[in-house]
Amino acid sequence: MNKIFTKVAIASFLIFCGLAPEAFGQTTISGKVLDAGTEEPLAGVNIIVKGKVIGTITDFNGEYNLSVNDAPPFTLVFSFIGFSTQEIEITNANTTGLNVTLEEQSMLGQEVVVSASRVEESILQSPVSIEKMDILAVQNTSADNYYKGIANLKGVDVATSSINFQIINTRGFGSTGNTRFVQLTDGMDTQAPALNFPIGNLNGPSELDVESVELIPGASSALYGPNAFNGILLVNSKSAFDYQGASAFAKIGVNHVGSDADQDMAPMYEASVRYAKAFNNKFAFKVNFSYMQADDWHGTSQLDRNAALNPFASIGGDNPGAERLHVMGDEATLNMNILRFSTTSANSVGWQSVAQQRVFEPGVSAWSFAQSGFLPNHVISAPGYQEQNIVDYKAKNMKANVGLYYRLNDNVELSYLYNGGFGTSIYTGAQRYSLKNFGIQQHRLQLRGDNFYLRAYTTRENSGDSYIAEFLGKKINDSRFGGDVANYLTGYPLFYLQSLYAQGYRPGDDPNSVTLQDSYSAHQFAQNAMNTAFPLEEGSTTFEQLQESQQNGVVPAGPKFNDATNLYHVEGQYDFKNQIDAFDLQMGGNYRVFDLRSEGTIFPDKDGGIQIKEYGAYAQAAKRVLNDNLKLTGSVRYDKNENFDGQFNPRISGVYTVAQNHNFRASYQTGFRIPTTQGQFIDLDIISARLLGGLEDNYNKYQLTTNAYTIESVRAFTDIIFSGGAIGTAIGQLVPFTDAKPVKPEQIKTIEVGYKSLIANKLLVDLAYYHNTYNDFITQIQLRKASADVFANPAAAASLLNGSSLTLRNDGTFTGNTAQIYTNYDQEVTSQGAVIGLTYSLPKGYNLGGNYNWNKLNTEITQGFSEFNTPEHKFNLSLSNRKITDKLGFNVTYRWQEEFFWESSFATGDVPSFSTVDAQVSYKLKNLKSMLKLGGSNILNKQYIQSLGGPNIGAIYYLSITFDQLMN
Repeated sequence: MNKIFTKVAIASFLIFCGLAPEAFGQTTISGKVLDAGTEEPLAGVNIIVKGKVIGTITDFNGEYNLSVNDAPPFTLVFSFIGFSTQEIEITNANTTGLNVTLEEQSMLGQEVVVSASRVEESILQSPVSIEKMDILAVQNTSADNYYKGIANLKGVDVATSSINFQIINTRGFGSTGNTRFVQLTDGMDTQAPALNFPIGNLNGPSELDVESVELIPGASSALYGPNAFNGILLVNSKSAFDYQGASAFAKIGVNHVGSDADQDMAPMYEASVRYAKAFNNKFAFKVNFSYMQADDWHGTSQLDRNAALNPFASIGGDNPGAERLHVMGDEATLNMNILRFSTTSANSVGWQSVAQQRVFEPGVSAWSFAQSGFLPNHVISAPGYQEQNIVDYKAKNMKANVGLYYRLNDNVELSYLYNGGFGTSIYTGAQRYSLKNFGIQQHRLQLRGDNFYLRAYTTRENSGDSYIAEFLGKKINDSRFGGDVANYLTGYPLFYLQSLYAQGYRPGDDPNSVTLQDSYSAHQFAQNAMNTAFPLEEGSTTFEQLQESQQNGVVPAGPKFNDATNLYHVEGQYDFKNQIDAFDLQMGGNYRVFDLRSEGTIFPDKDGGIQIKEYGAYAQAAKRVLNDNLKLTGSVRYDKNENFDGQFNPRISGVYTVAQNHNFRASYQTGFRIPTTQGQFIDLDIISARLLGGLEDNYNKYQLTTNAYTIESVRAFTDIIFSGGAIGTAIGQLVPFTDAKPVKPEQIKTIEVGYKSLIANKLLVDLAYYHNTYNDFITQIQLRKASADVFANPAAAASLLNGSSLTLRNDGTFTGNTAQIYTNYDQEVTSQGAVIGLTYSLPKGYNLGGNYNWNKLNTEITQGFSEFNTPEHKFNLSLSNRKITDKLGFNVTYRWQEEFFWESSFATGDVPSFSTVDAQVSYKLKNLKSMLKLGGSNILNKQYIQSLGGPNIGAIYYLSITFDQLMN
């Protein structure tokens, strides 16, 4: 693939190098740019030739000098954030002393966006809902960094897995790994190729290098292809030509302040530097480096997934079979009643004669005691260890960025971009994953003109020392209990019976005579006895040594996963604006390859990598009618993945301007989501089950339709068995799993209407309503295999009583019995929602803003989980003024969302409502070209969670200083 990627890049270079001949020095322009209000020079003003890539910026004194290889006339565009843009026509070949004054203006409703239609347009006339953060918004966000500030935009939901890892979503069906949302940084998809969801800002640009952020909520597949299902986020970094000079940023902060959890107050550090330089407006480069470290937010939830199975809930007793969210290792469980089905001998479950003689008086058999019914229908779980003692909470993130830019001529720019992110974080998926010493790198080559681009890039990930936290907990238990945690689960009932015996119960007695309190005492005795026999104190030196030793080894031998999956992507777009005047037309396409390389730890690729190829193409046309008051746009895209049928996705939209700055919009579009690489090919042991991708060739080797039964029917079967019911009655509950349908892409159809206006240049209004219809929702179902057909051979039903991961031996036989496979809902699902955004420009530079968001799942999903995972109501309020005086500014934001129900393979339950206040005060040190900022996020320090299973999020208080050589 490296060779293919290189050949494409070289071919692109050769094709476009000859687009236009070079001729130097035909026209020169020089002058100065001033602030119209203060008459002070403006440094860093961007000056470009309209319709070309050639341009320059003003220096520290506001002066500029530009050479253009075209003869006049042409137009220069002078732009600077926070000031009105000016266009000046150049008519003389040698123009000197061209002094320009720019007036400061409110940016309210003046933003230009690109992402909504893939061409520049006013944000007021975007055909779909869109949000934008420009440089000023990035610099003045009330959150502790710009990426977290995205949560304050309309319609945005966030799930935090780590202090440096946030997942963004819009319009419902959110998750901690959002495969329905696409994030692009400088045109590059930031998904981790083996996971297929964006990795937040772990390898994105630092605050110093961000030019703008654009967010489109809702389906965007018609322009952006697969998986732009719930929305798309575009982060654009600064060009080395347009933003030159040195800049630096340093921040010191503190978190875990006054925490009532398990962590004392801890310091946080972040620093970044950027340097960019251009030479003769022909060649430019930039380098960025940033580093942060902090003690991560802790997961402390003791929510019990098995709470419904607690036999002692009525007396307030602890659940002996508890499986708690942030406790690792207690996932291994056993119903004690199952032991009577093992065989007819005590030795079959590890009860040795010596132990029997020690526990019971001569002549009394522990086995006969158990067989007479004194092992109850109670689930027990292995000991667990608090997440803080299993997961690496030393959050770190080091990022490097290099950009090289060369203007082949006035019309074409060639660039190379490198982004690398490395560090330690935490991710919540089906389990908790400690992402330790991971790395993800991107390389991009791009040719760009005023009306086209051609880019090729690769994303390369390396899992480093990352591991599965629950798996590590199991490995610790295996080592602690003589090589297999099963020794604990089968030894525990022996001590349980010993306690009952000591309380006066005998094998000939009625098992139902055991009181609830006596049974509870027996459980407590068994737990204490096993922990005494196999002592291990959490946090002790012995524990730390055991924890470190058990981190070695990759799945299935150890908890690490070995992932070096790569993505290769080539795409281009051409705008026919120079050839067609009657209407606007753009066309583009892409080709992508996933190269899965997990060495058999995630995918069945131990004997070599698995490749997945896909391609797509699109066209978009737009025309203004009715005296240019109505803009109609239509687009269509076709995508084909080699494992699925091709997909057509159209979009039609209209924007009607009824009066200046008053715009109504309506759109209809479709979208789709290709099953992820894991949804296609995963083959992973997660202890309780084997995760299997939904492609037929991937799961057929496990013979899932042979002697297999739905997990719901297996639970009904075991409930009867463990309650003492008849085997025949119980078997009658079993439903054979006979039809494994290959997974296929999800589909969405969206209707959206909206209104956007700027009233009296003071009030910005943005209203939108959407309605979504989903088909073929991708989900996972679980099943369990018996050793034989239970209807023909009832004795085989005993093999269904306890679940473990289905495993295929080298000899073709199976161990374990449980699989979880990707498939689709048959049910059509609909949702709807609305957003209201208001921003009012008050006198003296104050801005008051707010937005309200409503999201509603209309359909009661009857198959599996809905996983809507979105609050129905939430709102934000903000007040800001970046220039109370020439030096002082502030921003404060209040955010509230109501309680909502969370469903995922990791946890199910309520996420409580919460409210937060983020605030900052900035002070400009003009002589030092620096800005001080004192602020905090969640400054009231009310701890909250954003997803069930996610960590407790508290306050961050910080002080930062930013230096910029071109700061005015």
